[in-house]
Amino acid sequence: MRGSLAQRRPDFLIGRSARVSYRSTRSGHADGVFSAAAERPCRPMSLDERGSAMARTPSPRPATTVVVLAPLSLTVALGLWGIRRENTLWGDESVTYQLAHRDLSQIWHTAQHVDLVHALYYAVMHGIFGLFGGGLLTLRLPSVLAMSAAASGVGLLGLRLAGPRAGLLAGLVFPLLPQVQKYAQEGRSYAMVCALVTWATCALVAGVAHRARWRWVVYGSLMLSACLLHEFAVLALIAHGVTLAVSRVPRHVLRAWGAAAVGVVTGLLPMAICSVGQSGQLSWIDGPVRLQYFLVVAVLGVACALVPRKVRGPVRLSGLAVPILVLPGLLLLIASLVKPLFVDRYVLYSNLGIALLLGASMDHVLKRQRPSRYVWMAAVAVLAVLVPQSVSLRTPQSRSNDATAIGAAVRKEGRPGDGLLFLPGQHRILTAANPEDTRLLTDLALAQDPVSSNTLAGVELPARAIAARMLDFDRIVAVRAAGGHTNAREEAKKRTLRRHFHEYATTRVNGARVTVYVRDRDPSPKAGPGYSCLMCSSPCNRPSTPRRGSPRSRPPLRTRADAEVPLPPPVCAGARDTPLSR
Repeated sequence: MRGSLAQRRPDFLIGRSARVSYRSTRSGHADGVFSAAAERPCRPMSLDERGSAMARTPSPRPATTVVVLAPLSLTVALGLWGIRRENTLWGDESVTYQLAHRDLSQIWHTAQHVDLVHALYYAVMHGIFGLFGGGLLTLRLPSVLAMSAAASGVGLLGLRLAGPRAGLLAGLVFPLLPQVQKYAQEGRSYAMVCALVTWATCALVAGVAHRARWRWVVYGSLMLSACLLHEFAVLALIAHGVTLAVSRVPRHVLRAWGAAAVGVVTGLLPMAICSVGQSGQLSWIDGPVRLQYFLVVAVLGVACALVPRKVRGPVRLSGLAVPILVLPGLLLLIASLVKPLFVDRYVLYSNLGIALLLGASMDHVLKRQRPSRYVWMAAVAVLAVLVPQSVSLRTPQSRSNDATAIGAAVRKEGRPGDGLLFLPGQHRILTAANPEDTRLLTDLALAQDPVSSNTLAGVELPARAIAARMLDFDRIVAVRAAGGHTNAREEAKKRTLRRHFHEYATTRVNGARVTVYVRDRDPSPKAGPGYSCLMCSSPCNRPSTPRRGSPRSRPPLRTRADAEVPLPPPVCAGARDTPLSR
């Protein structure tokens, strides 16, 4: 009877020696009699016994160290490789460079008009520039370090959800992804957002497994920081909610996550409301940008999720990875049916999902069979595809424009005293990073510079004033770039160039055209049949006057007596009543 009662006792009520004797009895290695140790009541282990037991148990620290440090080291190495990108900047990085050099008060006032969603990032970069200088490396190194932290977080997630080898493989796959390599070397906020979302996901998994409020406080703080750096990070919050729903976690976990989510949304709400008034900044998006990459990794990730794998905790790896991979991009695509919003970098953090799924799938393959030559051939083939793409990502042509090349072309084509025109005016930011490129030219449309006006591209003159200033120059260097708004100012610029100038030379650079326009010659000093006044476009007898930007623009020598009497500007009668631009 005692033996039967002992057999029915739960395993956790029996000492270690009793469990060994019980298993031996069932396997036939004993005579069905428990040892005396099994019949003794359980007693707490002494400190010495606990120390010896812990010494016999393999520590997970070495595996965790490798899983965290190996992806970090690989990401840093790839991030430093070609980080200068031939010493070039592209347009968005040029904006970061300019705004991070302004004072914090100027950054705040600028954010009231434009780029509010990036204001916190500009403030962070302002502090970094103040500590380490405002060079090209200082601009991009924070992104490299942030993406390295994200890679470590991916490895740690894989370790907790699928084991050490799966975590290591996931952490090593993450920095190899083309999109991760691209934005790890870019002076924008997306790498920081990716790191914060990744470590918030780690806090989520830990909060589900361990009932501790401080873990949810950490989770909410990381998610709120990510959303304040870029408000589309809130889509990861929705993905986390779906993960908890499909994992069927206890109610207290749902309540804790719900409280954290409410805190994140409450903290984000003021910025979201204010940024609605700046939605015109997204007018350049006329359709999904780089949608193909998202579709490929989404299909590949769903296929990897079908691979059977062992569950190691309350949250399944596929239940976490698939929502974070698919949902943010899918929600942006749905919103794009009303207003185009999808840009791949807005959901850069989704790459942690495909990295986890690929790492776990490779671990599953390695468990089933030893690496054969086919496995090695597939690995070599993947690397052969990735290497050329990795090399191209470190060239200026990998970005949509090259602000450095545009500024150099303006400096080469322009002559001292030439006019400078931007079509449209908002692309003035493409040459603002290096003022030396345009120092000897006259910006014809600029009324107030970007710094004093607390804007990105400055404030321009009215359309009629721009047209009048253009007619004072014989040579104009025009910078044309894709995108931008069409308004009365832009129409006046184009119409004046078309009526009174002709193209002399054009230089094409990545993302823009730099064209030199030369003023059409007057037929004669006196008006003849069919001659029109340059000011009013109507027949008159106004003589041709010298204009700036040419050798004829030098004023004649005047004596001191002549200087006392100002010369009236020659204006014809028609110009007094006719608009300057039509």
